[in-house]
Amino acid sequence: MSVTPIIKGLLTFVLPSSTYSRHTGGTDSARYCYSVFLRHLVKIHSVTGSIPLGRIAELGPGDSLGIGLAALIAGAERYYAFDVAPFSEQARNLRIFDELVGLFRQRADIPGRAEIPEIQPAIPNEKFPSHILDEGRLAKALDPVRIEALRRDLSGSDSGAESSVSYVAPWLDKATIREATLDWIFSQAVMEHVDDLATTYNISYRWLKPGGLMSHQIDFRSHGTAATWDGHRAYGDAAWWMVRGARPYLINREPLSAHLRIPREQGFAFVEQTLIPGKPVVLPKQLAPRFRIWSQEDISTAGAFVLHRKPVATGDLPVNTRNFANRIRSE
Repeated sequence: MSVTPIIKGLLTFVLPSSTYSRHTGGTDSARYCYSVFLRHLVKIHSVTGSIPLGRIAELGPGDSLGIGLAALIAGAERYYAFDVAPFSEQARNLRIFDELVGLFRQRADIPGRAEIPEIQPAIPNEKFPSHILDEGRLAKALDPVRIEALRRDLSGSDSGAESSVSYVAPWLDKATIREATLDWIFSQAVMEHVDDLATTYNISYRWLKPGGLMSHQIDFRSHGTAATWDGHRAYGDAAWWMVRGARPYLINREPLSAHLRIPREQGFAFVEQTLIPGKPVVLPKQLAPRFRIWSQEDISTAGAFVLHRKPVATGDLPVNTRNFANRIRSE
């Protein structure tokens, strides 16, 4: 066990928060945001056949709203962004928005691991998904009048109508969305940082319409708190308290099974998972006591894309998704 993360954590009790606050990374790049959005969309469409670009919400957008902006540019009606702190800046958002518009107008292929080495989730084909975002859909989405209206909403220059973009940070005590009004909730490398998973999944369930989708790419690695990808699991509770220090958030050390069990307890139906394996480095006897009951799958999973759906009655579904709903209920 390395003592460096413990020292860094203890220092946060005496140093100003600015010494340990950091940018979230990733979403300061338009190509990264474009890739993440299209990867979620491709995964969802391959399993469900749906294109959930209605009213959408993102948890933890980070340095920019770029992933959600990509969804808006592709045709989403309304985008809510919720974060624990206001990391995003308007100037960066506007720059990324303009770059994203260019990528969609080019029908650019999805940036892959040669450019962004750890990009997830994995997809079988990184060509632009024209079978999902066809020319008819894109012609409407990329209409110059619509794009200019979205840009005005993002800049806050049009106060005469409801904005298509809402950014709330911190969000848990201020988020106001009517129940059963969202089509899709998503996140990228965020749910491993959420302390209260039950509340977050419960809120997501209440916000989603019947049939609404929830997709999360989750990173179970140590995030710099240990020398190995799974070393954070060797810290006992007292040591972990010192590692976290006074940080308002770090990682929650919950396993894959928590992100299957808790949504199920809140009412979600499991749809799909894609796992990133990780060969354990920490020996079973080195695990902190509370982690020794984990399954081999939990211990050996370094990341996962997990897709859930809020159940819906067959009669409420479009015809092309009824068989999918029947399959969910049978599981």
